[in-house]
Amino acid sequence: MSHLYDFDVTLNNGETLKLADLKGRKVLLVNTASQCGFTSQYAGLQELFDDEAHDLMVIGFPCNQFGEQEPGSAEEIESFCQLNFGVNFPLSQKIDVNGDEADPLFRFATSALPGLLGSTRIKWNFTKFLFDEDGEPVKRFAPKDTPETIRKFLSRDMR
Repeated sequence: MSHLYDFDVTLNNGETLKLADLKGRKVLLVNTASQCGFTSQYAGLQELFDDEAHDLMVIGFPCNQFGEQEPGSAEEIESFCQLNFGVNFPLSQKIDVNGDEADPLFRFATSALPGLLGSTRIKWNFTKFLFDEDGEPVKRFAPKDTPETIRKFLSRDMR
């Protein structure tokens, strides 16, 4: 698979989100964790999603690979995100983002938007991948890059 729209996401409720259905909207993929120092970014991601909902889809991908900071079940993760941050953007089932069991979408995203020195590994929770309205890779954001940083980027012409 060589394009964002080639992938489907299995959501935490078992439903399937076809990324091809998001044509015409920017897409932000974020690997998340509920017990991370960056967890407060959920609030900013939700605000970004609320403000840009017609033009941007945010999708969270819970991952327990970094310091085992996402140990909960799908129900526990969803409840935590909703109660603490009002999250209503889609969350996937828990996935791996690195290694032999890495989710194919994240293998694609890390290849399309490599990190420093061309690295295809994700170093920590809340790494973000932005794709434009045509599903083309635009920018990779580090965990410390806040949703406010992304908002500033979105306000400029991405092409």
